[in-house]
Amino acid sequence: PKEPSGPLSADSIKINKEVANAFVKRKKRASPYEWYFEYYKSPMEQMHERCENYPPCDYLSEQVGFALAYNRFFG
Repeated sequence: PKEPSGPLSADSIKINKEVANAFVKRKKRASPYEWYFEYYKSPMEQMHERCENYPPCDYLSEQVGFALAYNRFFG
């Protein structure tokens, strides 16, 4: 094997498509329900994200739990 003499660049590190596909597989959807739930979130998940995106709520949820923290700031 030939050792590189200089710094590696993005162009020097290449793998062919078949090798890349061996460990990076695209997930196939089994049903329309999986497709739907990938794009539309449940109300509970939307509430969690709202609390996570607001730092005081996120911090308090780690201390007292999600339900109490969410009600404190948004309820």
